[in-house]
Amino acid sequence: MATRQRKKTKYNQKELAVFGALIDDKLAQANEQLEYYKTQIAELGDNEDSKFKSLGESSTSVDVERLYDLAARQRKLIQHLENAKLRIQNKVYGICRATGKLISKERLMAVPHATLSIEAKQRK
Repeated sequence: MATRQRKKTKYNQKELAVFGALIDDKLAQANEQLEYYKTQIAELGDNEDSKFKSLGESSTSVDVERLYDLAARQRKLIQHLENAKLRIQNKVYGICRATGKLISKERLMAVPHATLSIEAKQRK
């Protein structure tokens, strides 16, 4: 009698450890990038030229605004990565929030904070 292979419903501890390490690396990179943006914002904000130019004339103010946008995106990424770490701790990491099915390893390796499978993302 042939044994039926059960459909996998969640990742095992070893797999979660691999994803956890990947997320830790991504978090370190994201935090480093955020610090870089903060430093650039501070340096441009201290620039004497930018204090004497009007907003319309200053390319520095545009640069600072862009850096603020980039920093906000990094903060959002960091929050998503931290949430992914919580899902690992709760052993619900990698489960699609729309379908309840397992998100593919390939997708999670590319986007470790993903909460939707490709199938669910395409339907969205």
